[in-house]
Amino acid sequence: MEVYLDNSATTRPFDEVTDIVVRYMKEDYGNPSSLHHMGLVAEKALKKARNQIADAACCDPENVTFTSGGTEADDLAIIGSAHSMKRKGKRIITTKIEHPAVLQAFKKLEEEGYEAVYLDVDGEGRVLMDQFKDAMTDDTILISCMHVNNESGTIQPVEEMAALKKNAVMHVDCVQSFGKLPLPLQGIDLISVSGHKIHGPMGSGALINRSGINIKPLLFGGGQEKDIRPGTENLPVIAGFGLAAEMISKNMSAKENEIAKLRDKLLAGIVAGVKDIRINSPENSCPSVLNISFLGTRGEVILHTLEQDGIYVSTGSACSSNHGGGSHVLKAMGLSDEEITGAIRFSFGRFNSIDEMDYVIEKVKNAVDRFRLLGSFR
Repeated sequence: MEVYLDNSATTRPFDEVTDIVVRYMKEDYGNPSSLHHMGLVAEKALKKARNQIADAACCDPENVTFTSGGTEADDLAIIGSAHSMKRKGKRIITTKIEHPAVLQAFKKLEEEGYEAVYLDVDGEGRVLMDQFKDAMTDDTILISCMHVNNESGTIQPVEEMAALKKNAVMHVDCVQSFGKLPLPLQGIDLISVSGHKIHGPMGSGALINRSGINIKPLLFGGGQEKDIRPGTENLPVIAGFGLAAEMISKNMSAKENEIAKLRDKLLAGIVAGVKDIRINSPENSCPSVLNISFLGTRGEVILHTLEQDGIYVSTGSACSSNHGGGSHVLKAMGLSDEEITGAIRFSFGRFNSIDEMDYVIEKVKNAVDRFRLLGSFR
């Protein structure tokens, strides 16, 4: 049996998405800016995808700017908006548990002279609101906070933060929540989303500019995407992204209840069968993510042991796994080195089934028991 439980890293595209990507690569491969028939067909497909994303994100189609993924959407939102408001102030606020795309964008702005504040979180990974209130000043121009954490599944109080933003722009990274939870809307100006987290193609994403905030472009070219993100649109993946957004949005609540049942079954089985664990995902977290520390083990070894049984999991964010040093998210949550070392992230998608969970529970127990047994002889 093969069980893929690394859906927070990327997802298998829906078959319909794969088909439409191939179609716009093999058949309707015109440039959306061309004036002939094939260009008009491509332009129509681009417009349809924009409408599909807008419907899924509850915004106007004009507010959707296509990007190469969530990272570019984050960079464009953070750096582009900060550059446009630099005369109003230089104070920018984020949290210590953000995706590397956000943290690196903030570091870049710090090098340019901006004053960055990195908020702490509590033991469940939630922003300390008192600290946030203290950090807010009249010259704060930008706040960036993810909606759902990609490692713990913690849901952040972003709308509560937005209510206190004064004149600052509120950016929310919704890469892990888009298509899984209702998007936060009240007071939110900029939203980043990605296609390959919702069973769409890699290389697809969008920045949702709900408030018409002025964004300075990071790239320069032929004026596509209203000059915010110039360059010939990657129509095949954009068409696939649009279809995935439409499909993931249908019966979203019912589908996510099914995923919650998968998570609950796996959690209950591990709790019953494996001793000395720490559950790192809060009780009311996003159901697609479950993070557990198996004390006295090494998560990387457990990962590769499970891989031999056809089970694919993660030790944390795929975008930072090559940098070592342990999870910055779990560290910010106050976990010990032992707890961080033994952490495994299980993340669920639409192709997972309840029967798979029994197999995973058995193999996880075996892997952990084996590691601990071998460790006792050292």
